[in-house]
Amino acid sequence: MLRSLEIRDLLIIERLTLDFHSGLNVLTGETGAGKSILLDALGFVLGWRGRADLVRTGAAQGEVTAVFDLPPGHPARAVLDEAGLAPEDELILRRINAADGRKTAFVNDRRTSGEVLRALSETLVELHGQHDDRGLLDPRGHRALLDAFAGVDALRAETRAAWFRLAAARKALDAARTALETARGEEEFLRHATAELDRLDPQPGEEAELDTRRRSRQGAARIREDVARALAALGPEGAEGMMADAARWIDGAADRAEGRLEAPAAALNRAMIELAEAAQGVEQALEALDFDPRVLEAAEERLFAIRALARKHGVAADELGTLAADLRARLAGIDGGAGNLRALQTALEAAEADYDRAAAALSAARAEAAGRLDAAMAGELAPLKMERALFRTDVGPGEPGPEGRDAVSFTVATNPGAPAGPLNRIASGGELSRFLLALKVCLARGSDTLTMIFDEIDRGVGGATADAVGRRLARLAEGAQVLVVTHSPQVAAQGAQHWRVEKRVADGMTTSTVTALDAGARVDELARMLAGESVTEAAREAARALLAG
Repeated sequence: MLRSLEIRDLLIIERLTLDFHSGLNVLTGETGAGKSILLDALGFVLGWRGRADLVRTGAAQGEVTAVFDLPPGHPARAVLDEAGLAPEDELILRRINAADGRKTAFVNDRRTSGEVLRALSETLVELHGQHDDRGLLDPRGHRALLDAFAGVDALRAETRAAWFRLAAARKALDAARTALETARGEEEFLRHATAELDRLDPQPGEEAELDTRRRSRQGAARIREDVARALAALGPEGAEGMMADAARWIDGAADRAEGRLEAPAAALNRAMIELAEAAQGVEQALEALDFDPRVLEAAEERLFAIRALARKHGVAADELGTLAADLRARLAGIDGGAGNLRALQTALEAAEADYDRAAAALSAARAEAAGRLDAAMAGELAPLKMERALFRTDVGPGEPGPEGRDAVSFTVATNPGAPAGPLNRIASGGELSRFLLALKVCLARGSDTLTMIFDEIDRGVGGATADAVGRRLARLAEGAQVLVVTHSPQVAAQGAQHWRVEKRVADGMTTSTVTALDAGARVDELARMLAGESVTEAAREAARALLAG
């Protein structure tokens, strides 16, 4: 609900503060007094597109501040969340227009964009006028308006959920078909590659193990000849034989050497023991270095085969096992693809049936509500002196989607036998305003979350018809907030609050002021609206009668 509107240096308004309440708020005044400026100011702070020359002559900038109450659950809170602005119980919109045309917007003292203001405005204010080309006159919104009248939130939610399940089922089936077609295109490659990998059957870590074994045996081949020579040099034909000969010679001479050969003989004996151990170790090493060249050749062939296959598939050697499993899974997908497609097709058919049931139930509810809405409109149009006019809610086939498969449009015929057509093409200005009011009364649900503004919607009507307009506006304002700019005293008399807009000239400057009217001033204003410039006592009595009625 709009709580207050403050305007500074805008057009012919120097400074103005208005405090609004729930119920019917009416603004009256002579033509040109500045009533439309108030709507321009409100539209400016809400980010609506409008006239560019808003700054008052001589001022550096114009500024408008609007304060709204935001009860819990108000849709504006979601807009604030999406914009990264913390929702509060009080929403303060402020917009500045510099004299050079630059515009700056703030939400609760945080700078923001005009786009955010416009998004907020959709949840805060609804404007209706004779030439309103949004809202009720936009056929794109007629289905949502009928749904609100019908109270089909649960059916619509069910239809929406069924639609998204249907869309998911279609997507899954299309994806499976595409994947199967792609897989079948490479089936020959998959089978060949899988067979090749299965024949080789590479194991994790095998490539490194084969490489280590190959390097070891290549090194062994290079040193084995030297080890064999060393063993020969240590053997009976070498050091072992020579030391044995030396031992025999020393042993033969020992008796004649008077003990001088005992120590050398002992040393030689120890050396021969060490030599035997060395020869044994070299022999063992030689045996360890002895291998079949064919084993090395086989290991090299397997190593080279694993590496070649890894290069062919562009993976590391240790990833060949994983690649083989993946290729087998893709082949299994091809082999079982037909069965999977049948299952997905069955799921799609079930989803289609669910959507058809939900959409049909929603269509039936809309058709029933359309009849009720048409009857309610007939009841509202008669008091507005349009009893011969026909209003029809057309529910027909439309493009299937999350909101069902119905196209909804409001059409009217102003006279019996005349062709029906869209509201804004068939109805004249005065007729259009009454159609809109009747439709809004039928559709409205009392709520203080949305401020409804009617800009001279009563133009072209008077007398009993204007009284009927006023009474319907008052009924519409029950539990809600309605602002009406009017020239009709019958409409103004229905207001819970009444402001008079006046234009004054002082020191060569024109300014517009707005005054809240008490009971006495209100009688005078209604008398002026009834009688014109010369207000008589009879006009005042007529004004009192309007207020009393």
